[in-house]
Amino acid sequence: MTRVSETSTYREDRAVAPLGGFNTTLLRIEFRRLTRNRRTMIFTLIMPVVFYLVFGPGQGNEDHGIEHGNVAAYIMISMALYGAMLATTSGGAMVSIERASGWSRQLRLTPLTPVAYVVVKLIMAMTLGLISILVVYLAGSFTGAQMDGSLWFTTALIAWLGSAIFAAFGLFMGYLLPSENVMQLLGPGLALLAFGGGLFVPLQDGSVWATIAQFTPMFGINALAHAPLTGNSLHWTWIANILVWFAIFAVGAVWRFQRDTERV
Repeated sequence: MTRVSETSTYREDRAVAPLGGFNTTLLRIEFRRLTRNRRTMIFTLIMPVVFYLVFGPGQGNEDHGIEHGNVAAYIMISMALYGAMLATTSGGAMVSIERASGWSRQLRLTPLTPVAYVVVKLIMAMTLGLISILVVYLAGSFTGAQMDGSLWFTTALIAWLGSAIFAAFGLFMGYLLPSENVMQLLGPGLALLAFGGGLFVPLQDGSVWATIAQFTPMFGINALAHAPLTGNSLHWTWIANILVWFAIFAVGAVWRFQRDTERV
């Protein structure tokens, strides 16, 4: 009886941790684990830059109705968004691999709370997304992309904050799909979402595809990130699109996380 009492007391004491166990040491460990994944780094940091270099610099200084920059800058924003989408989704979806390897179970033996665990994953996903955006913007700055000075910061910030949608999406898919299939399924799926949202090919106003695109996850953030460059006025539908899809993915991630926790 004494041993049981001592064990219970020990567990109760151990369960109380500042900030739920969230700390900078854990962040460093998670960042190292993420950046050591070569496939993730190639697809999130190298591929968007390659796409930009193929389609962007050749546009030169042409504006084609772009009010505050050139076409190269427009493509640069698109590729930065695509890179951020890949990066944040990949960062969130890593939970699937961690579940399969037993890392998630190991973490649950520590004072780390579920909320702190999810926050760490979101921070890592958003950090990787920010790096992806900065790399594409750096490439654009040396290869002819032109925007009004303040728009470099404004468009990058919008793209980064908006990529939180796909961080939540990655977490949702990471808990929903089996680890051996998650990355293979997400790659083509994200490409389809990018096409559907008008990221690769600008949508013609009034077309059927433009109408359908308004209901895809990429539409709102794509339009919002490009608006400062093109001079388009803000539409409430863009904000609604962002908020609704973020809520859907966040609720889905929490739901699947709770189901996963119940099984352990």
